[in-house]
Amino acid sequence: MDLLNTLVDKGLRRELPTREEALAVLATSDDDLLDVVAAAGKVRRHWFGRRVKLNYLVNLKSGLCPEDCSYCSQRLGSTAGILKYTWLKPGQASDAAAAGVAGGAKRVCLVASGRGPTDKDVDRVSETIKAIKDNNEGVEVCACLGLLSEGQAERLREAGADAYNHNLNTSEATYGEITTTHTYEDRVDTVQKAHAAGLSACSGLIAGMGETDEDLVDVVFSLRELDPDSVPVNFLIPFEGTPLGKEWNLTPQRCLRILAMTRFVCPDVEVRIAGGREVHLRTMQPLALHLANSIFLGDYLTSEGQAGKADLEMIADAGFEVEGTDQVTLPEHRASGGCGGGGEGGGCGSQESGGVCGSAGTAAPARADEARTDLVAVRRRGAGTDLAPNA
Repeated sequence: MDLLNTLVDKGLRRELPTREEALAVLATSDDDLLDVVAAAGKVRRHWFGRRVKLNYLVNLKSGLCPEDCSYCSQRLGSTAGILKYTWLKPGQASDAAAAGVAGGAKRVCLVASGRGPTDKDVDRVSETIKAIKDNNEGVEVCACLGLLSEGQAERLREAGADAYNHNLNTSEATYGEITTTHTYEDRVDTVQKAHAAGLSACSGLIAGMGETDEDLVDVVFSLRELDPDSVPVNFLIPFEGTPLGKEWNLTPQRCLRILAMTRFVCPDVEVRIAGGREVHLRTMQPLALHLANSIFLGDYLTSEGQAGKADLEMIADAGFEVEGTDQVTLPEHRASGGCGGGGEGGGCGSQESGGVCGSAGTAAPARADEARTDLVAVRRRGAGTDLAPNA
């Protein structure tokens, strides 16, 4: 297929595809799906070999968020029966992180619900970062605390944070349809603050919120322009009790096409399969490793994920290897110069619900997926509980 040959050549040169080419990837048929995966897999292996980076989420503070993001089980007005607790103490967070590190995680992602941190919150998270790094040699720490105020990114960097996550989630044109308590521009500003402070920027998207193909291409192109080092691709987990609890718009095949499109647009960036892979990719998860070079290990913020042992077996059975702490994730041109050459779009904030993204443009061609509510399980273990975490 000429399209795929062209996209592979561009990916190896870090050249931006056209919007038409990106849209064409999303429009490919199921008959061509393995060809699409094979082509994007060539780009993935060129920049990242067969390594898979493992990341582990620690939800520092769960629920009770004043923001109204439609995709989130922790949102204002959510009636989802999730765990709700205030800030973990640094020692508690460090213990939770240690479980993930023991399971092979190279990066720990510290997430807290809320609009953004106060200066006191930054102090608290700084203590947590120190505790984790003191107890886990070589581990990376990414913070995801919401919108940042002036000087906060610098303080997190000084405390030892390696990265900061703040996802764009959807296209600028439709952002106001999923959130009214802050703006798309607010999110862009926070990613830029993190970048300017010397933190590795992480920003990504959520698919499955009813968005069009044009929306998906818009947000991934915006991410490339914003130039984060890592791009998490979340698949909406439709929690009952949220506005998007009945949005089941994804099939495993569509998820793979979205990941392939993201890889072609962001060839040399850490593309991470984030929230929702178990719900929507299901038995097709191993194929997704040919497109993304990073996943979350174990559970998510408020939902349970695949068993950590099963994650490791899946990686090995698919012929991939877990990336070690002594290995550099990014290609040399990015790792040495921050975010070099033709950026792309990254995260720790694993989204766990949907967002209303209806927009102008043609509706996504994917058929509606079966509602697999049996695969949406509220997290009842790990951080904030007395039960052992899944790692």
